[in-house]
Amino acid sequence: MCGIVGIYGAQPVNQDLYDALTVLQHRGQDAAGIVTENNGKFYVRKSNGLVRDVFHTRHMRNLEGKIGIGHVRYPTAGSASAAESQPLYVNSPYGIVLAHNGNLTNHEELAEELFNADHRHLNTNSDSEVLLNVLAHELQKPQKLVLETTDIFSAVENLHLRCRGAYAIVAMISGYGLLAFRDPNGIRPLIYGQRKHSKGSMEYMVASESVALDALGFDVVRDVEPGEILFVDNKGELHTYLPKTNKKKSPCIFEHVYFARPDSMIDGSSVYKARVRMGEYLADKIMKERPNHDIDVVIPIPESSRPSAMELAVRLGVKFREGFVKNRYIGRTFIMPGQEERKKSVKQKLNPIELEFEGRNVLLVDDSIVRGTTCKQIIEMARNAGAKNVYFASAAPPVRYPNVYGIDMPVKSELIAHGKSDKEIEKEIGADWLIYQDLEALIQAVIPSDEPDNSRQFDCSVFDGKYVTDDIDETYLSHLENLRNDSAKNNETAELVDVHDGF
Repeated sequence: MCGIVGIYGAQPVNQDLYDALTVLQHRGQDAAGIVTENNGKFYVRKSNGLVRDVFHTRHMRNLEGKIGIGHVRYPTAGSASAAESQPLYVNSPYGIVLAHNGNLTNHEELAEELFNADHRHLNTNSDSEVLLNVLAHELQKPQKLVLETTDIFSAVENLHLRCRGAYAIVAMISGYGLLAFRDPNGIRPLIYGQRKHSKGSMEYMVASESVALDALGFDVVRDVEPGEILFVDNKGELHTYLPKTNKKKSPCIFEHVYFARPDSMIDGSSVYKARVRMGEYLADKIMKERPNHDIDVVIPIPESSRPSAMELAVRLGVKFREGFVKNRYIGRTFIMPGQEERKKSVKQKLNPIELEFEGRNVLLVDDSIVRGTTCKQIIEMARNAGAKNVYFASAAPPVRYPNVYGIDMPVKSELIAHGKSDKEIEKEIGADWLIYQDLEALIQAVIPSDEPDNSRQFDCSVFDGKYVTDDIDETYLSHLENLRNDSAKNNETAELVDVHDGF
């Protein structure tokens, strides 16, 4: 998962881009980068690390121009080297820089095609570089010295036909303007807004989440539609085009479960409200399965499960308490490459408040369970803190399948729920009782209450194994396993281990 931002301003955008990336830092803590453009020249600063560590005063002063894009990254597979930090650049044609959130499912096929047919050289294993070169090749097809807006739209439309998978993109074409587009299924989020400058001109911003626009004082216009193309030309005029390649909108439902900030709106749905409703539905399931439950207290696993846990406690009529203190300077554990790093991180990340556990039947609530490493240790912490019984609730259904669209969820063999019943998982994590959200309830939680129940389709592949791009089979998943399993990651250089922070 990554965070992207693009701004076309009436004044230098370097500070706005920096501020936007700090707001999007929760989407990736591995690397950060900004590229601005001024008088046809690109200015770049990117490196591994957090936004606050990558950009110093000298770097900010060098980022000249009223148009720019930014990116925060964590890698899903392959190298975490600084060479793959984004935005990425290609000099021909025109000069293009690009930042990408998502994952191409056919990037290896495209890489061969780019070399053999398009005669373009790739310098990394990044699917983002593949996507950049596909865009460059399509922009070169008209063989024009001067591009027209329709040429840009046509190039992206052709890209949609060649690229499969998930991608939300911001890019700049030197001397032409700011470009943004979303994959035809709309798997990864993208939203845009506008802000009127004091001198009267309109400024435009596109980002992964609405909270970035809010923080910079931009008014949200709307989400970018699946397959839609936005282009702000060098005169500041906004052009939009929705090609016929768009498909049924199928945004990733896991954005609402875990990744997005609670104060964001994703495809018209409030992330916070969705998480509150997850708690409501989970409470209803508990009352159905255990109407005579003996839960004394509900305790969330910080941070993203808090809205669900709070509403669950209200609906059950039991106490809600903060039982864990979080060290905010430890990164998200499932991003880390090996089990040993994850185990060490959990103990550094959370510390129990014993008086909230001692002698009580405790219901711990988390947003989801992926490998099970974290929840197993947290249950142990609760018992050591004196809990009488430890129950565990997941606001999401069992994660049984890998994610192929840009979230670093491991291969099936590393997912605790794959091939196991709820009772088997319950035993493995050491809980006295385990309850999962139902998938149907999760979907209903995300759909706004004023919409019909069947109004939306989501990518729920991590829960049901149904991949919306219809190009994923066992051969692909087996290949993915070789790239993503812990042993493969431990053979990489150590950069990925150094995850500094989380949200």
